Amino acid sequence: MTFLQAMLLAVLQGVSELFPISSLGHTVLLPALLGWKIDRGDPTFLAFVVALHFGTALALVAFYRQDWIRIVRGLFASVVRGRIGGDPDARLGWLLVIGTLPLALAGVFLEKPVRQFFGSPALVAGFLILNACVMFAGERLRRVERGPGSKPARPLALLPYASGAQIGFSQAFALLPGISRSGASIVAGLLFDLTHEDAARFSFLLATPAIAAASILEFPRLLVPEAHAVLVEALTGGLLAAVTAYASVAFLTRYFRSNDLRPFGWYCLIFGTVCLTLALMKVIV
Repeated sequence: MTFLQAMLLAVLQGVSELFPISSLGHTVLLPALLGWKIDRGDPTFLAFVVALHFGTALALVAFYRQDWIRIVRGLFASVVRGRIGGDPDARLGWLLVIGTLPLALAGVFLEKPVRQFFGSPALVAGFLILNACVMFAGERLRRVERGPGSKPARPLALLPYASGAQIGFSQAFALLPGISRSGASIVAGLLFDLTHEDAARFSFLLATPAIAAASILEFPRLLVPEAHAVLVEALTGGLLAAVTAYASVAFLTRYFRSNDLRPFGWYCLIFGTVCLTLALMKVIV
């Protein structure tokens, strides 16, 4: 992996981890399209990827720092007094705790079985097309539910805990390369009557502990002797991923105030179809 390839992958991580277009899918498909001979099982590459994810997590923490301060205070206060009461920050905190547990369990039991999909561009492209269909279907159902006479959107503070758990579970599908974590959780949020803005905010807040925990668990990969060969790329790439991710979440929070998922669905459909066609023709392998 050259330094330029490393930086391009860092930018790709910062964008595709938060945009609903699947970072795992693009990490598989773009190197294949560009003819990069990267061994994704090599310890040096895995250490580099850990640094990119750590940078993304830092960007999310920095962007939502005020939210996290209130959430953590609310969680501690609710534990001390033994009840949540009417504290919206405490309630949001427990929604995030409940929503994170399904993904954590899925990651423990399903991560290794789904790794076999990473080596097949055709399969990844198929999942990317499926990701587009999920977003189209979610927006379609949303428009039907929000028709004349429909009930108003539900504030995030009033989201039931069971719904928070189901939105968290939807993130588990992102273990499949080509299925977007943010896309799946935003669609799930829309189906539970959240606005696009609240669904995106809850999705990004949910992603923060998931990405941070994954980075911390994999952090020892950065300490092995083989990782020293990519230390400069890892540090620079992590910083670049953080900057790109911060810009991405800043854009998306504004975007979802008045827009929906369909443009991302069209992108995934077109890009996935092109990649699937090339994979079936053995142009990319």
